[in-house]
Amino acid sequence: MTVRPVSRFYKTAAVAEDAGRFVVQLDGKPVKTPHRAVLALPNRVLAEAIAAEWSAQHEKIDAGSMPLTQLANTAIALVPEHRSKAVEQILAYGKSDLLCYRAEAPDELIRRQAALWDPILDWADAALGARLAIGQGIGFVEQPAASLLALEKAVWRHDAFGLVGLHAAATTTGSLVLALALAEGCLTAGKALELAHLDEIWQTEKWGRDTAAEARSVKLKTDLEAAERFLRLLAA
Repeated sequence: MTVRPVSRFYKTAAVAEDAGRFVVQLDGKPVKTPHRAVLALPNRVLAEAIAAEWSAQHEKIDAGSMPLTQLANTAIALVPEHRSKAVEQILAYGKSDLLCYRAEAPDELIRRQAALWDPILDWADAALGARLAIGQGIGFVEQPAASLLALEKAVWRHDAFGLVGLHAAATTTGSLVLALALAEGCLTAGKALELAHLDEIWQTEKWGRDTAAEARSVKLKTDLEAAERFLRLLAA
């Protein structure tokens, strides 16, 4: 079904504080999410960035140009009773983390994966207490229960807004470790995506560019940069 663009119906977008929350307002009236909740944010900097997305709209409102608003809408809809399910979905990326599945050949790719992925897994061990096992090929790698518990604790430290940012990052990269490193400010979106696409980058170096793959990579980079900005503003 095609969604018709909505004409801009307001002149100004601003932020107002209300009982410790920061509400995005259009012409003095609070913005409502698709579920009819007030678009209220936990801090002013994130609220102002979202208000800026509304201010930047032209004659037609382009929802695709407002990634922070979309992430916030999702977070506000994530009521407490649904958070366990969200954590479970995020942890699935840790149980089969991309960084734990190594190539069986050629040696050049094996060495590159070790050189670039091992330091991130070492970070997860040192910072989170999650030492993950690695294997070669596509066979499932069983992770230590203690490591999965450490990842779960790291995920649960995030509120609904943080969980939404983590979910977006893990979905884009295929790695919970990369998503957590991004959330902690240890990686940029560009570096995280480079690590996530290491195999594809190696293939491109050997066999040349794939136009469809490049277009997909641009979309993923845009999505991950939005998740990164959302997490950074949330932590500000």
